[in-house]
Amino acid sequence: MAHIATSRIPARVEWDRATDRPSLVRWGGRVMRVTGLAAVRDERHAYPPERGPRLTMVVETPTGSATLVFDASSKRWYVQTVDRAA
Repeated sequence: MAHIATSRIPARVEWDRATDRPSLVRWGGRVMRVTGLAAVRDERHAYPPERGPRLTMVVETPTGSATLVFDASSKRWYVQTVDRAA
């Protein structure tokens, strides 16, 4: 899988409380259903909030994968990279 780096694109993430992971991601007119998690990196407790701690998730989709970033200082989700097929 080749991920394409993008500038951080603001996204709306719907969370599935039963599985404790994102279920749907919307950004720039696109909708992506999340089928699983490939990796999680949680930096929220490693840095003071003013330095930009974040939570990074590589999510699997029916057509590929994407990297989502939650910026705790701004309390916003972003799409950072997208698999070419996604």
